[in-house]
Formats: sequence, structure tokens, C-alpha cells
Amino acid sequence: MTPGEIRRLYFIIRTFLSYGLDELIPKIRITLPLRVWRRMLFWMPNRHKHQPLGERLRLALQELGPVWIKFGQMLSTRRDLFPPQIADQLALLQDRVAPFDGALAQKQIEKAMGDIPVESWFDDFDVQPLASASIAQVHTAKLKENGKEVVIKVIRPDILPVIKADMKLIYRLARWVPRLLPDGRRLRPLEVVREYEKTLIDELNLLREAANAIQLRRNFENSPMLYVPEVFSDYCSQNMLVMERIYGIPVSDIETLEKQGTNMKLLAERGVQVFFTQVFRDSFFHADMHPGNIFVSYEHPENPKYIGIDCGIVGSLNKEDKRYLAENFIAFFNRDYRKVAELHVDSGWVPADTNVEEFEFAIRTVCEPIFEKPLAEISFGHVLLNLFNTARRFNMEVQPQLVLLQKTLLYVEGVGRQLYPQLDLWKTAKPFLESWLKDQVGLPALARALKEKAPFWIEKMPEIPELIYDTLRQGKHLQLSIDKIARVMEANPARQGQSRYLFGVGSVLMLSGTLLLINRPEWGMHPAWLMAGGLVVWFIGWRKGR
Repeated sequence: MTPGEIRRLYFIIRTFLSYGLDELIPKIRITLPLRVWRRMLFWMPNRHKHQPLGERLRLALQELGPVWIKFGQMLSTRRDLFPPQIADQLALLQDRVAPFDGALAQKQIEKAMGDIPVESWFDDFDVQPLASASIAQVHTAKLKENGKEVVIKVIRPDILPVIKADMKLIYRLARWVPRLLPDGRRLRPLEVVREYEKTLIDELNLLREAANAIQLRRNFENSPMLYVPEVFSDYCSQNMLVMERIYGIPVSDIETLEKQGTNMKLLAERGVQVFFTQVFRDSFFHADMHPGNIFVSYEHPENPKYIGIDCGIVGSLNKEDKRYLAENFIAFFNRDYRKVAELHVDSGWVPADTNVEEFEFAIRTVCEPIFEKPLAEISFGHVLLNLFNTARRFNMEVQPQLVLLQKTLLYVEGVGRQLYPQLDLWKTAKPFLESWLKDQVGLPALARALKEKAPFWIEKMPEIPELIYDTLRQGKHLQLSIDKIARVMEANPARQGQSRYLFGVGSVLMLSGTLLLINRPEWGMHPAWLMAGGLVVWFIGWRKGR
């Protein structure tokens, strides 16, 4: 490890211990070395004993920076895994991270606009941030040209070196995983870390986020399920994003949503529908759907609509992965474990030589007890976890392209259960997936393919006669070449026979000449002429055999 990595690792350990997070280590036999090692670091005491554990965990992650804050945001959606006192504190990481100086944010905005005072472009600019998160913070203003209310998002200063330092350390740890764990190579830790790094670096480019938001807004234009605010791209740059200000209820504010009479069941189901629509219809999904990025419109609580912001992280799947994923989901819904096993083999997610019968039996053994419960009580995250643990025994490799999807699905389920604990994720998703698969393989798919290819075929239509003529001419030349090769092959045995005969004659002449030269030296040059004749006959035989 480099000195910089050692310093960063020391800082991480010191931060965790100074906030007393060693309390999270379970007191079981396997963790004994960790607990002994902690006692050896007696000079790093818990300096925040007066604060509850949840608050200490939040403050520690916040102090460590954006990589760790993102991790905390993900954990905050899993209220089924953590008690409320921890989950509530982690939820604050979604939009209430300690802000940086608003005057510094104003300087960044002016620099992004060409060193022009902020008053030249905006009215009512508020130096106090509206919200602050791990990567950026948001200020409110009005556009001077039309008076529209907007929010201005600016990247935190000097954040890139912190991210790079943490990622270098995580890469180092990822390289150790295959050495420390028996099946570490199967987990493909480097590929997963590389994918995570890419998403973090992409978030630092607000032009990318602007493009993502414009695309997502177009995909859900006039949709009753999701509204994406307008982006004012003329004002955007790599470090600044200007978009429409929205007013909505945070999706985590259950009390306010219920107070205004929101249809919570429909709201939870629409969250699932929005996710699957993005993944399977559009191949373009918002991959950072934690509660801090999701609001609910005040309008029409009986027919609620989501408002989505912060499109810095998006994901996509190729056609093959979408197809296999949809078929896997449906096979699970139908408890068709044979189909699940076959799909894993066909997709290449497990080795081709996997015993399908054994894999099917292993999946059945894990999933049948889970499905004995009512569907509404089954955690999709729990099913995925059990499936991956089972597939690990069959050398299933982690699929980096599915990591974002898995994380987002867990977000969606966590939010949905929070809104409506009786949410039946399976019942909501199954009709959508069945309809999508039918649309991909039926007559509508054929008609759509013909429609998409029609302009290409029309463009190539005038060239068809010439292509037919060239094909026929090439076919004639090909036939002549084949006939010539056939004749050569037919003549070849005769030529080979002549060659062998001449080699035999040449050998006899060479051998006779050599014997006469040794036994009858008085014959002078006559044996030498025999040997020369043998060489000539050999040469003729070699030419015949070529």
C-alpha cells in the first residue's frame, strides 16, 4: 500500500472507532479476533458516548465523504434490516448532509457563467442552500429572463481527490478479496468496484445529469405516474445544473401523505410500475431512487404522481439481459425453478457445464419455504439474497451490469414497503412483465421490426437488380473454381504415383552408382554418371509430386 492509502485507511479506522461503531460488531466467536484487535487500539476511545448509535453512524459516514454517504443512503431504504433509530438517522444522509459555505457556492456559479455576477442571470438567489447531499448542494433563485422559479445545483469543491483516494483504497481491498475468500474471484470484485467508481465520477459531471433528466422527462411525458422537472440547458455546465423548482411531499413523509388523503396503495404500486417501465420499456432507469430524490405531487392525492429529481446515476440493460431477467422474474412468480436454472445457464450467468437438475433442486430447496408465506410478506431482497447464495455454490459470477439494477430494485421495494407495508411486489410486477414479454415475441414485435427496417429496405431497393447480377456472376466464378479444384484432386493420385516411381528409380541409380564407385574404382567416371542420373530422376519426381 502507498503512504497515501495507509493514511486514508488509518483515518477511516480512527473515524469509526472515535464514533464507537465497534459496537456494531456482533459478539460471536468468529468476530473474536476483531474485538481483541479493537482492545489493542485503546488510544482510540469512543469520543461521542453521549450520542445514540444511529446518530454516531450517520456522523461517521458523513465525515468520511461521498463514497460512504452513498453507502449510508442505500442502507437507509432497508428498514426491514435496521431498527428505526438507525434507519431514521441514515435517512438524513439523503438530503441533509452538512452544507458547504453558500458564498463559495455563489463564486462557483459565477465562475461557471463566465465570471459574471449571479445577479446578471438570476433574481432572488438564496445563499442559504435548500438541500445538501453527498456530491452537491442546491440553491433557489428565479430566472431573470422569464421569472421562473429554479434550483441551482453546484458540485462540492475539492470533492474529486477525496473520491479518488477512497476508490484507490477500495480497489486495493478488492484485489485482496480473491486471495482471502475461497470464491472471491467469482464475485468479480474489481469489475463491481469499477462500475461503482464510474457511477460516482459520472455524478460529478452535471451536463451528464442534465442530459439524463431530459431523456427521462421525454420518456414520461404526459404520464400519470411520474413527472421530471424541466432542465434549462442553456445555463448548465459541468459544475452547475439549473432546473425547474418543484413543490412536493418527500416520499418518506408518511404522516403528511396520509393527512392529505393520498391513495397509499396506488402510490406504492406505481413506484413498482415506474421502475419496471424504465427498465423494460425504455432500457433507461433512474438508478438512485432513494427517498431523498423522490417526491409526491400535492395535486390529486387520490391519483398520486411521483416527482423524480437527481438523475446523476442511470442504468441500462441490453436486449438479451432484459429478456433473461424478465423470464427469470416470471419463472419465480410461477415457482418454475427448472426454468430459472435453465435461464441462468443459457444466459451464461453460471457455467455451461452446470448440472441443471442439481441447480434446480438447490433453488427449490431455498425458495419453497419462502413462498409458503403470503406474497405480500415476502421480501424480494430476501429472495435475491438467497438465490445468490445458492448460485454461488454453482460458481455463478457477479454480473456488474446488474449491480445497479439490483440496488435500485432494493430501493424501490424499501420505499414501497414504507408507503404501504402490504405491498405485493410480485402481484404488481407480474402482469407488466408478462405483457412486455408477449409484446417482444408476438405479432406486434414482428410488425414493429418491419416498420423499423422499412426505410433501410426502401433505400436499398434500387440496388437489388445489380446485387442479384453480381451474386450470379460470383456464383459462376465460384463454380468454375470448384470444377478446377475437382480436376486437380482427380489427377493428384496419378501424379503422386508417378512421383513415387521416379523417386524409386532415382534411389536405385544413386545406390548403384555409390556401390560401383566403392567396388570398381577402375571404371572411372561411369558410377558418377549413374549418381548424377539418380539426382536428375529425383528432381523430376519432386516436380511431379508438387
